[in-house]
Formats: sequence, C-alpha cells, structure tokens
Amino acid sequence: MKRYAIIMAGGAGERFWPLSRMAQPKHLWNVAGGEECLLSQTFARVSTVIAKSNIMVITNAEQIEAIGKICPEIPKDNIIAEPCGRDTSAAISLAAVLVQAKSADSSFAVFPADHVIHNNAAFSETLLSAFEVAEGGDRLVTIGIEPKFPATGYGYIKRGKKQDTSLGEYFKVSRFFEKPNLSRATSYVGSGEYYWNAGIFVWKTSAILSAVKKNIPETAKIFEKIYKKISSGKSLKKALAKNYEKIEKISIDFAVMEKADNAWVVPATFDWDDVGSWSAVERHHPHDANGNVAVGELFAKDSEDCVVFDADKRATALVGVNNIIVVHSGDATLVCCRNAAEELKELVKTLPQKFR
Repeated sequence: MKRYAIIMAGGAGERFWPLSRMAQPKHLWNVAGGEECLLSQTFARVSTVIAKSNIMVITNAEQIEAIGKICPEIPKDNIIAEPCGRDTSAAISLAAVLVQAKSADSSFAVFPADHVIHNNAAFSETLLSAFEVAEGGDRLVTIGIEPKFPATGYGYIKRGKKQDTSLGEYFKVSRFFEKPNLSRATSYVGSGEYYWNAGIFVWKTSAILSAVKKNIPETAKIFEKIYKKISSGKSLKKALAKNYEKIEKISIDFAVMEKADNAWVVPATFDWDDVGSWSAVERHHPHDANGNVAVGELFAKDSEDCVVFDADKRATALVGVNNIIVVHSGDATLVCCRNAAEELKELVKTLPQKFR
C-alpha cells in the first residue's frame, strides 16, 4: 500500500495580523523563531516518513507564488490551488481523489501547515503507528495531543476502548467535543480521558472516500466527477474551476469525524503547539524580569506581562501598561489586550481589503 501526505496550507492566519496576510500567512514565516518557515518545517518533518514526491500541499491561488519562492524544496507540481475556500471537507476530499488517481491501493495523512513540533523522532514514530492502525481496517484515525492545560480554544477527543499495535497503543474514539468553556475544559484535563484535537488525520484513501460518500453525498458526487476528469487526463484546474464553488462549505470534523463509528485516536508522543494567536509568542521566547516577551528591542518602564513582536527588530517603548500585545509590520501596528488575542480574526474581517 502506497503512502502519501497532504499538507493543508490555505488559511490566512488572521489571528496573526498584521504580519499574517492572505498572500503570506503565518505558515510562510515563523512566530516561534528559527530560519525556516512553518510550512518548510512541516514538509521536512513529514518527509522523514513519506517520500517527498508523495507529499502534496493544498493551498489557494493567492499563495502559490509565495510558497514556490519561500519553499523551493516542495515540488511545484505537488502544490495544488483550490479555486475557492470550501473548508477542510473539500480540501480533504480533493486530496483523496488526487491520491486515488495516483494509486487506488493507498493511504494518506493530513497535516495543518502551521504547527510547531520539536521532537521529530517522536513525531515519526507516532505517524508510523497511526498508519499501521489506519491500514489495519477501514479506520479513520486522528492523532490526539495530551492536554497540558485546560485550553478553551481547542476541540477535545474522549477516548474509549484501548487497543495495541506493534508500535504502541491506540483507542476507539468515544466522542468529539467542540471548544469547551473553562470549567468543562478543566474537568476534561483532570479526567485523563481526553486529548486535544490537533486536526492531524491518517486513513486509507478508500475509507475516507467511503465516509465522505456516506455523510456528505452531494460533495462526493462532485468529486466523483472531478476524479473521472483527471483520471482521463483532463486538466485539474479546469475540473476544479467548473465544480468547486458548488461544494458545501463544512469542516471534516462536523461533516465526517463526529458522525463516524470507525474513528480511532493514536496518542501523540511528540511535543506540539499550534501557535494559534499572538499569545503563543511567550511560549517560544524568553521573558524579562517583569514577564515581558519581545522580538525586537524593548524598552519598558512600569510595564508587565506584555508581548511585543517586530519582525524588523525595531525598538518599542512601553510605559505604565500591562497585559498588552504590540505587533509592528511594514504598514500596520496592532495593539490589543492579551485576553482579546483570539478575537483578532473578527476584526480582520472588517478591515479594508488592502490590509487583509
């Protein structure tokens, strides 16, 4: 059975505005520091398990040029642009028909492009275990992250019956839970029965296509048409342009995973951070004596627990402020309370197009 990987890199990363824009979002730079962008790091990490020629990136037309320039190691023919965003059920269904066209007897893994993982050896071991579980039957496998704190910004997975493979243990998924309030998240973490849902999936191509057909049949019909066209040698770009806007916009979690009776979770043995908002900067950079974190020069007086980020390493001065985030880009500056960082996405929707 041939193995493939899909990296989903189409988002705009609105919670990292003003540095993250549609044309060059957060996965094409690195809030956690380091020379390589997050997409390059993801590609390198996945390539320890999957041949580079079998790794595809699904993005949008606005990012094609930037990905090719910033990530030259990714084969250009493996960078696929959706004509419009239709959420993860469409992107994963597209991935499935592309893999099916290459090999009917296949499996593939799906990864977001913007996670920070340092323990690559443990990542490879977990991924190999997930492939073993997925290829052992028609199983929809997700990788679960052991929660470190009661996060309210992540979905959760409750584990059920335990099984074992030659590479480690895995569990039947009892239920998926959407982002909980703090009280519920605290009880989840305390029980020891829950994982964070990282959005990393592994399955046989036939298994996910069957699940899409069962749960979102109209979407399945559209992709059956697309598959027929590309398998007969017709242009993928034209096939997508003609059909993609008709696809229902819905996540794979809502459309498939939450309804599945064949979902399994493999616990991650690697470290993980999805760096979801500017608050994540403090987890990857040193603090001063007053709890301030800065990328760039910071001069602070009577100021505590602030986050400052300037990719151009310019100086920022703070006086008499607490718990704020300040971010400078070439044409815009963000100032917000740290506890409002998750709300930035809604603000970005209201901005003039030239600033998005």
